[in-house]
Amino acid sequence: MKKIIHHCLNYKLPVLICLLFLSGCEDFLEVEDPLGQVNSAEVFQDETTATAAVTTLYGKLRDEVLLTGKSEGLSALMGVYSDELTYYGFGGEPMDNFYQHLVLPDDLIVENLWNGSYSLIYMGNAILEGLAVSPDLDPEIKKQLRGETLFVRSLVYFYLAELFGEIPYPNGTDYEVNRSLAKQPVSIIYENIIADLTEAQGLLGTSYISGERVRANKMVVTALLSRIYLYMEQWDFAVLQSSALIDDPNFILEPDVEEEFLKESSSAILQFKPRAEGDNAQEAQTFLFAFGPPPLVSLNSQLIENMEPNDLRREFWIGEITDGNETWYFPKKYKLKENTGTSMEYSVIFRLSEQYLIRAEAFARLGNLASAKEDLDVVRNRAGLLDSGATTESEVLTAIQMERYHELFSELGHRWFDIKRTGLANEILAPIKAGWKPTDVLLPIPENELLMNPNLKPQNPGY
Repeated sequence: MKKIIHHCLNYKLPVLICLLFLSGCEDFLEVEDPLGQVNSAEVFQDETTATAAVTTLYGKLRDEVLLTGKSEGLSALMGVYSDELTYYGFGGEPMDNFYQHLVLPDDLIVENLWNGSYSLIYMGNAILEGLAVSPDLDPEIKKQLRGETLFVRSLVYFYLAELFGEIPYPNGTDYEVNRSLAKQPVSIIYENIIADLTEAQGLLGTSYISGERVRANKMVVTALLSRIYLYMEQWDFAVLQSSALIDDPNFILEPDVEEEFLKESSSAILQFKPRAEGDNAQEAQTFLFAFGPPPLVSLNSQLIENMEPNDLRREFWIGEITDGNETWYFPKKYKLKENTGTSMEYSVIFRLSEQYLIRAEAFARLGNLASAKEDLDVVRNRAGLLDSGATTESEVLTAIQMERYHELFSELGHRWFDIKRTGLANEILAPIKAGWKPTDVLLPIPENELLMNPNLKPQNPGY
């Protein structure tokens, strides 16, 4: 973790909360920065400032850590790491190392992924401790804020475990404890995540507290649990959690694919609201381009070639630029780069079609092919396609994976995590990535972290 975090971990909680806001309190929900308004010791005695502490976590994810739509977020990084995006930026840049599979333990992007994530986890732990000792905050507010913080911390740990494998799991702010934590097996990390998410489900209601779908409620927590059970191959639990969302009348698969990523989408389960009114999703800034060659990345043409004729996602979610000799493709799920006065597109973190595909895969693994195909065809039909012709379990599972590829492309690394968890990464990437090694299924632990904490050894294989 960053040296400043190492140095400040032994401060008292009020000072730490000040540092939290100094490090980037975002007006995620147009809540004013509490710094300067109240003494730091009062942050968790006042609903407004306590809420601002929690919404800062979402702002960090949106702008800096893991899920940002910028080039340093997982949508772009793991897109070039897999077979999803082709890199066109300058050679030798950190993103080029991801594309070429030349990542080393001293890689700047790897260090930033690790540091940013653990900094955010530390903030979450500080908030949980502050809420626990607050004598004046309304109990219902404390439940809401605790549930949201447990969700955010779980979400970050989920991605860290998928990216790095075995990792340390600090759940407090004690510097002497955190500085020497050893790595935990992924199975233990997932057990901790599930325990936290189960608690969060009990703390949170089904309504969105702000009106918009931009803060976690019980159903957002359920969406993450559904995904985790899928990754853990606990098929029955994946069916149970995804069904809770699919059967909820508050979520309806958006009939028009062109409106899937608008802020009013009925498919949205969790979105990130832009930082300023009138701004739109950052993904548009990263992926859209008006002339070739692309300034940063383009979609791998294989994705387009694999799409069936009349797939509406090809028409509405993929843009095309040609110079007369060469053609480049780009994701245009988000279409608005400029300020529009009133924000129209929010970044989507969880949406309903993923839940249909989670349940379809879990049903197929359980041998219930009829139900699996029914869920698969819901997603296909919305895209303007006929029902799948798959009949055997193998064919149905292959069709589901292809549908995930066509439905979830350029979203938060889904493609990479799918080929990793299904054991297909080597088969798919070895023929097209000269630098690929089978050990690249995990990123290296940052070199600086191994030097500061020998208990993190050994380094991940291959590095």
